[in-house]
Amino acid sequence: MTAISPPRGSGPLARREARLAWSMLLPTISIVSLVVLLPLLAVFWISVKPVTLSDLRPPAPIVREDLRGRPAAAGDDADIRYRLRNSSQSKEISDVVLSDVLPDGLDVRTLDPRCELDGRQLTCRLGTWQGGFRDELRIPVTVGASYLEGGDIEASPPVIDGDAENVLTNLTFTTANFASIFDGEEFRTAFVITLVYTVAGTVGAMVLGLFAALLLNKSFRGQGVLRGLYLFPYVAPVIAVAFTWVILLDPFSGSINTLLVRMGVTTETINFFGQKPLALIMVIVFEAWRYFPLSFLFILARLQSIDSDMYEAADMDGASPFQKFWYLSLPQLMGILSVLFLLRFIWTFNKFDDIFLLTGGNAGTRTLTVDVYEQAFAVSNIGAGAAVAVVVFLCLVVFSALFFRFVSREEGL
Repeated sequence: MTAISPPRGSGPLARREARLAWSMLLPTISIVSLVVLLPLLAVFWISVKPVTLSDLRPPAPIVREDLRGRPAAAGDDADIRYRLRNSSQSKEISDVVLSDVLPDGLDVRTLDPRCELDGRQLTCRLGTWQGGFRDELRIPVTVGASYLEGGDIEASPPVIDGDAENVLTNLTFTTANFASIFDGEEFRTAFVITLVYTVAGTVGAMVLGLFAALLLNKSFRGQGVLRGLYLFPYVAPVIAVAFTWVILLDPFSGSINTLLVRMGVTTETINFFGQKPLALIMVIVFEAWRYFPLSFLFILARLQSIDSDMYEAADMDGASPFQKFWYLSLPQLMGILSVLFLLRFIWTFNKFDDIFLLTGGNAGTRTLTVDVYEQAFAVSNIGAGAAVAVVVFLCLVVFSALFFRFVSREEGL
């Protein structure tokens, strides 16, 4: 009889190896969870909170202390002034208590009814402050010689405390942020522009990368130098190349406009980054130019791994260069092209800095990521900005799921 061995990977040794592997991965998984998941969860949380930019700091009572009057000799009168303020314009603070230690040489003449004095310890119970509350509390004192000889009212700063509800940590939720962005025409326009920018920029970068890879797939003198030059758009700082483009294409002093006018191509200068739809076309061109080197590297590496015997056989059969590319090279490149499309689509959909540096989101180039910035910081509605960010995330999740459901299966990824 033949002994039946247990399924591979199900024995005690395999289970111990699996536990060891997971234990070795645990630090990495923990770090990735902290770096990626916590900010993501925070964005989801803020998107359903009625929060503005000013609400990121919880309401707090604020006090400033000084000595009013100009005491010059012992026995002169003065006032200890406390300037009181609620940091929030809309949220109230309850049970506000002010505590301060009065310096030696300042003797209280009369005491506010809300305050009590225990030795040098002053305690004032100031009740509830409404949003935008401002007031002054004055304590009349007589100045003694000991204070004039070296006393300082600021030596012991006052302490103030109170209870206030933090909109970020309470259990009040709202869908108003999502309702406000979906009801506006601005969001729908930004969504369409984002799709156009992402698809066109991704395809453009891949086509340029494929063309460059085909050019450099042959050995010739200076090939290494040319490869290095091809990488320049990708490795150069984005702020440097973006401002270079802006300066070159400036309608008043740009070299490109001057050249076009002198060559008779146009009779007047062109505002490349300031008019629709030319501004969107230019940022797409910039996206394709800046990021084609990444596609170039991936595609060139795959081309050089293809067996040359297939091309030699095709030459013997009289195949044209286009036929060799279409029937031999392209099928071998479909896998890497699919991966590149997925990565470039995600990165371009999330792209913010290029558009913001070139146009600031004006002239029909306001994408969803620019809308996140505008909502959160320009309008100070950080809840709506977080809601747009959640929509961006969900769009990318849906795209990735569809990609792996249909495209990757066909390519065997």
